[in-house]
Amino acid sequence: MGALHEGHLALVRRAKRERGITVVSIFVNPTQFGPGEDFEDYPRREEQDLRLLEKEEVDAVFLPRKEEVYPEDFATTVRVDRRLTGVLCGKYRPGHFDGVTTVVARLFGLVKPKRAYFGWKDAQQLIVVKKMVEDLALGIEIVPVETVREADGLALSSRNAYLDAEQRRRAAGIFRALSAGRGLAERGSCRAGDLLRRVREFLERDDLSPQYLELRTVKNLEEIRSDSVLEAAPDGEELLLATAVPLGKARLIDNLRFRAKIIRRTPAFEGERK
Repeated sequence: MGALHEGHLALVRRAKRERGITVVSIFVNPTQFGPGEDFEDYPRREEQDLRLLEKEEVDAVFLPRKEEVYPEDFATTVRVDRRLTGVLCGKYRPGHFDGVTTVVARLFGLVKPKRAYFGWKDAQQLIVVKKMVEDLALGIEIVPVETVREADGLALSSRNAYLDAEQRRRAAGIFRALSAGRGLAERGSCRAGDLLRRVREFLERDDLSPQYLELRTVKNLEEIRSDSVLEAAPDGEELLLATAVPLGKARLIDNLRFRAKIIRRTPAFEGERK
């Protein structure tokens, strides 16, 4: 959506390594913003963005007007199942992912790419778009790219510009907290509930209150029960530890992934069977 930073440029550089024609689209999509959200205030730096992309030697930049993306008679919404879009961010931003999938499908139709690059920083968006492409047999390869972070771990985001100096200092605590949770899981065996409590404890140290903090599968965003036991395993299920943290004018999202075998609680395990 513009206001490009190193996270966006990582997508560009990954695309250029494929040695095809690299097209970057910039469009602040009104349909993925809800009432009271920051559509009007969202950073727009078109000239700066174009200079950055020229330096990266992209082949083309697509800067459509709203009327090109949504003609007057446009009457279609692309909607992915609520099991994927009604959780995590979707629970608090109703309709957001309908706007995302509709505009992405529209841009795919206009540009007709062979590959499209999405960052793990917006993990739910990546998972939802990938599912849309698979279900509609669009024939586009969705290529995930790892999150780019500041030196202190804060995930790069256009909305970081909303933070003042004190908020910026506290925001680094999000990555520390998620890392503490992942570290607990990777040390051997732990309960999912204990992992989430540890993350909350770290967030509280920086006076951060998450809108949500959840552990889900990457495959289908199934929530992991708090009484599940996680055993670190390289061949285990890929899990997503995800959070959204309101901070000043910003709403910061971040996540980390790790693998673990999931063992559901049984009465015998709990010592409840007599």
